[in-house]
Amino acid sequence: MPSPLSPLSPRPVVLDLDPGHDDAVNILLALASPELEVLGLTTVFGNVGLERTTRNALITRELIGAAVPVYAGADRPLVVPTISAEAVHGASGLDGPSLPTPTRGTEDEHAVDFIIRTVRARPGEVTLVPTGPLTNVALALRLAPDIAPLIHRVVWMGGSTDTGNWTPAAEFNALADPHAAHIVFTSGVPLTMIGLNASHQAIAHPARVQALRALGTPVGEFVAVLLEFFAGHHLERYGWDGGALHDPLTVAWLLRPELFETRPMHVEIDLTDGPSQGRTVADVWRVTGKAPNAEVMTDVDADGFFAFLTEQIATYR
Repeated sequence: MPSPLSPLSPRPVVLDLDPGHDDAVNILLALASPELEVLGLTTVFGNVGLERTTRNALITRELIGAAVPVYAGADRPLVVPTISAEAVHGASGLDGPSLPTPTRGTEDEHAVDFIIRTVRARPGEVTLVPTGPLTNVALALRLAPDIAPLIHRVVWMGGSTDTGNWTPAAEFNALADPHAAHIVFTSGVPLTMIGLNASHQAIAHPARVQALRALGTPVGEFVAVLLEFFAGHHLERYGWDGGALHDPLTVAWLLRPELFETRPMHVEIDLTDGPSQGRTVADVWRVTGKAPNAEVMTDVDADGFFAFLTEQIATYR
């Protein structure tokens, strides 16, 4: 687990994402936090296709007038067919609020090249925060194996210690590119996994959404409308009155680790064809005797997390 952040030394991070409602909230959370130095946003296919995930990263940046560069990355998985989550996020990937038109585009450099260059330039410093399929990170590790010991940590939202959400066994981000997940989990890079077993504890109930709306700011209203749209899928599938705020747990864990509990575990990715493909097989009770390769989130102080999120979103005026 990373040591507590020093207020004098912001932690350099790269957010690798597939926006997505909860990805957009994660961008806003990270860019509101002076404890982080956000070096770039890298995009990957996932919730919707790469063109739309990239546009949604640009839209979110536009909303707050941020200068952070955006780099487009992988548009397909390494091996398996492409899937998408339009049923959850809508055709745009950010259905719900009125969206601004981006006035600035992406950088020319490919996301994978940016990751490699950035890690090499700051050895041992950069934390990668992927919240979608792990394709960009896996390609970086394959194209430049020398960066593995140079990455400070990977903090991934994906997988689960128990059931899936896209199949009975697999969570969406893991299933979308299981071979990429396998590469990352076997790379030796320090790794934190924040799966459904944790994120399903962080439900944006109506009172929590109302606290964001009550900020009376454009960004607070934007997040509230995002979460209200996102709640629809969760009501239909799970009977919940709010959406699970998966992706922002990554940045929140970096900034406020005291709100969470993690346990070291050995995690393997099921690559077999069939109903268990993409399952993150977590050795919760250490029955295999294999050394842990990940810190796995187990518990979330949901009230503390939403209070922190609201406090950070309040900084946008």
